[in-house]
Amino acid sequence: MRWENLSSAPPDTGPPTGAAPAAPPLPLALPGAVVRTFDTPAFAGMTFYEVQAKSILNRVPGASRVPFEWTINPYRGCSHACAYCLAGETEILLADGGTRPLARLRIGDQIYGTVAQGNHRRYVRTEVLAHWSTVKPAYRITLEDGTELTASGDHRFLTPRGWKHVVGSPPGDAPRPYLALTDSLVGTGRSASTPDSRPGGPGGRLDGTILGSRAAVRIRGIEPLERELRLYDITTGTGDFIANGVVSHNCFARNTHTYLDLDAGRDFDSKVIVKVNAGELVRRELAAPKWRGDHIAMGTNVDCYQRAEGRYRLMPPILTALRDFANPFSILTKGTLILRDLPLLRQAATVTRVSISLSVGFVDEPMWRSVESGTPSPRRRLDAVRELTDAGFQVGVLMAPILPGLTDTEESIEATVAAIAAAGAVSVTPLPLHLRPGAREWYAAWLGREFPQLVPRYRALFGKGSYLPQAYQREVTARVRMAARRHGLHRAESGEARQVTPTDVPAPVVEQLTLL
Repeated sequence: MRWENLSSAPPDTGPPTGAAPAAPPLPLALPGAVVRTFDTPAFAGMTFYEVQAKSILNRVPGASRVPFEWTINPYRGCSHACAYCLAGETEILLADGGTRPLARLRIGDQIYGTVAQGNHRRYVRTEVLAHWSTVKPAYRITLEDGTELTASGDHRFLTPRGWKHVVGSPPGDAPRPYLALTDSLVGTGRSASTPDSRPGGPGGRLDGTILGSRAAVRIRGIEPLERELRLYDITTGTGDFIANGVVSHNCFARNTHTYLDLDAGRDFDSKVIVKVNAGELVRRELAAPKWRGDHIAMGTNVDCYQRAEGRYRLMPPILTALRDFANPFSILTKGTLILRDLPLLRQAATVTRVSISLSVGFVDEPMWRSVESGTPSPRRRLDAVRELTDAGFQVGVLMAPILPGLTDTEESIEATVAAIAAAGAVSVTPLPLHLRPGAREWYAAWLGREFPQLVPRYRALFGKGSYLPQAYQREVTARVRMAARRHGLHRAESGEARQVTPTDVPAPVVEQLTLL
């Protein structure tokens, strides 16, 4: 969807409850849009632009490799949006066969990306659509041929087994694929920076050239630099680009903000576009003769039940339209606000297929108040699972994070799995604690204050890294699985009952959701 499909909102009829009209500068592409800020801590520093969209059903590019073709996104932007980024000196392959440092690229530059074609990928020319920078904790990835890449932990590279992040997801978030020393990156490494040595011959004419699955360079090392650096990223027409000779993913959502004369960095995180007529549009587009009733996925770009939904209430009319047209859909969300719309979800489920997917690391209430009091309590989350289950939906639960020495005991695992099973979940996916820079420092301070006797054990387990030893992870995972079998937890196998859980969703979807 292009932002020319947006126009200003209708005349202001007064703010939603608790809103205070605000007048920050309007983006040039949104003259007359209603702009609001909310005088509550949850929305501090955020601005909401209320617009009338011209379309709402978005076709997912085939190259995205996700198990659905259509999405609905009533919001654009989010206060916890993800950011991919690389060091500014990273050499990017240009369409003329040369290279240029990432920091020096500009919107409109012609570069090379790739497109999937059967079991291969081909080089194609593409355009830089957005360019921005941010400051984030940095990691160094070293390849066997000496190529080095400096990137944020959120950045993704292409491996022969698909896209993988530099490091795993933060504690409490759904798991995501991440790089290991057994992986290789698709590409030819720094040797690709010399035009004459690239496939296609002198001048680097790569148009249509196959980048075979065997063209990959083994990873030799992945290490945190223990400091924050200014990193850069771009959005391209293909969703990827060639960085130091390997295929690198880019943020496919952020460039939509540039169409509104907003930047793709900070603005994407703090200025949210609200399509106030989303429900009306869904109804109109589902009624179009050309619509075939395809499955529609929601929560795959930004969370359709993000906090702003509590004020704008865009989902009820969307769900009503989907129900009335008996159109199949799925929702992937982290919040409990979905329960507000349970009556509509139940009605929809009587006429079409509705899939719903919720994180419960432990059920110890004092522990929750100490380590993650800003989240809904474990009991509230389990109550949501129960309500969804009682309404006829099958729900999988991510058991995360499991904390060494605190919630990895037999008693804690047994109590948590038992509670998850009692809530009616059909599966449980364990995820032991991992500590990326930033989260690591916060957690270390909390541990030293609350459980100082465990500090030596954590030092021994984590060392200078972010992850627990593989042996520990396998052992904890095995104990959770054994408890799950004792309590009859299983994953729905196939057919109408099968639901989409976080572990079923490909990386491009998970990464967007988990950082909301």
